[in-house]
Amino acid sequence: MNGRSNPVEQRIGVADGLELRVLRRLQVGDTSAPSAASPTTRAASFVLVHGLASNARLWDGVANHLAEAGRASVAVDLRGHGRSGKPESGYDFATISEDLRRLISALGPGFDRPILTGQSWGAGVVLDFAVRHPDLTSGIVLVDGGLTDLRDAFPTWDVCWERLAPPHLVGMPLASVEGYFHSAHADWPDEGLEGSLANFEIREDRTIAPWLSREHHKAILEAMWNQRTADLWSALRVPALIIPVDGGESDWTKAKRAGVDTAVAAAAANGVPVRVDWFEGDHDIHAQHPAELTASILAADLDGLFSGAVLA
Repeated sequence: MNGRSNPVEQRIGVADGLELRVLRRLQVGDTSAPSAASPTTRAASFVLVHGLASNARLWDGVANHLAEAGRASVAVDLRGHGRSGKPESGYDFATISEDLRRLISALGPGFDRPILTGQSWGAGVVLDFAVRHPDLTSGIVLVDGGLTDLRDAFPTWDVCWERLAPPHLVGMPLASVEGYFHSAHADWPDEGLEGSLANFEIREDRTIAPWLSREHHKAILEAMWNQRTADLWSALRVPALIIPVDGGESDWTKAKRAGVDTAVAAAAANGVPVRVDWFEGDHDIHAQHPAELTASILAADLDGLFSGAVLA
């Protein structure tokens, strides 16, 4: 099937005073949104969750390919990110998972137990969500995330923040940012580059500012430093597709491989279906190779990975 599905932008309230911006896509050729009066029997839909300091637009390529394959999806700007609300608190995993729970409950027919797909920090978010709410998802897809702990790389939180604090980008000329993306990601499709630019507010003077504030970035990073992925894998009771990326960094890839081994062993001990599909490329593989990534996800689904019932 050829063509593209134009997203419908919506704002959905998930907490007092907080609305999340979502981009909803139906399958190509379908112009009628599901309603309570006309329930759908479509195959599993997808909720797409971005990484730290990213936004829903990074999923544009994957969402378009899902639509071409007849799959509905919703990509979300999590709190503090993109066009969503930016409250002063609530950047821990428990609160983010509660945001997702309320979001999914508001999506309506067609999004009953969707497959949650997260990248990087978003992978840690959907892993946490699936442990807390196994009855609300058919399974999870973890794209280059949810496998390692920051505490294994940094001895203290202060060292972690010193090494991983974001650069000061407020006021940088838009032209410089565009030039960097085109140079650093020359093989990315246009939708990946456009999605990356959507990480920033573009000001009237043609300078940029990250949508995610430095303070909120720090709060999320500290939550990541405190997360224990091995404990989550031991508690997981829904199927999982693990898609790590070998980006050529030997130490980092070695840590991911160890994380994969831990995750697979924990899943096997609990009888949880799991599948691993390695990619080579950039950390934002969903922006770089959306067609190939979508094919991997749909192949796992068509092979029945996500068809099992929630385990007790």
